[in-house]
Amino acid sequence: MSTTTAVAGAPETGRPPTGPPPRATAARSRNRWAPWLFVAPNMLVFLVFTIWPAINGFNISFYDSRNGRTFTPVGTGNYTRILGDDEFWGVVRHTVVFVVAFVVVTMVLATALALLLNAQQRGRGVLRAAYFLPVLLSPVVVGLIWGWALERRVGLVNTITEAIGLGQPGWLIDPTLAMTCTVLVGVWTHLGFYALILLSGLQGIDGNVYEAARLDGSSTWQTIRLITLPLLRPTMLVVLILSTITGFQAFDFIYTLTGGGPTGSTTLIVQYIYEQAFESPIRYGLASAAGVILFVTIFGITLLNYLLGRRQEAV
Repeated sequence: MSTTTAVAGAPETGRPPTGPPPRATAARSRNRWAPWLFVAPNMLVFLVFTIWPAINGFNISFYDSRNGRTFTPVGTGNYTRILGDDEFWGVVRHTVVFVVAFVVVTMVLATALALLLNAQQRGRGVLRAAYFLPVLLSPVVVGLIWGWALERRVGLVNTITEAIGLGQPGWLIDPTLAMTCTVLVGVWTHLGFYALILLSGLQGIDGNVYEAARLDGSSTWQTIRLITLPLLRPTMLVVLILSTITGFQAFDFIYTLTGGGPTGSTTLIVQYIYEQAFESPIRYGLASAAGVILFVTIFGITLLNYLLGRRQEAV
């Protein structure tokens, strides 16, 4: 006569249980939700202070309001009005000039600076910190510092130019010089940031490629033109997109540097939006419509740069 011993926890069939134990399943479920719990506070702040204001601004662009409390529906009237405003198109021209000059000068100087830093063997860390320092400054402080330096009579720059016999140019008085100074101050402020991005791209290039080029007898210029720049193209695309967005959003350092003058020659689109929304006569709907146009412009240019960059990479 045989006896059968029941195993605790085993099914009646006598086979051992299959699948992960309940504790392992619970731990795996907790691990799956843990990253979202860490991201949730930041996403909540982003939704409340960025996404919702953007959606609300798009909605306000279809209304007319002068006090922020009462709104009168006007449909697309704000867009029609702003697109027929000569002042707005003048601001658009100034913005295009600034963005094109800013992006071109930034791309050239940041690439050159990144190449120099990459070739530097000693003191590279100190130079990185020195070039990156302006990025850490408040844009308002940057505008004030350069405003003092470019002041016509007692500014540091004109003190030097007068000492060497070049007189005292009206850097912030002449419209052309004011726009030039605005572009150069913007480049000075952001150059270190973009140079470090390009430097990280340079350091990601395999050194064996350069060794092969050296063995083939390539000159320094040939190596840069035929190897470095093509391999650096994805990183340069990132810098191109970021610098374009930065150029369109420029406002704070320009406002403290020139105030948009002289005669509105350095007034860009963001300052135009600010003046419509917060300076008398207040036009919240018009400011919101201009903000929507700015968003669509930046999004379209960014998408175009991205698609062109992807096409060049595919080729």
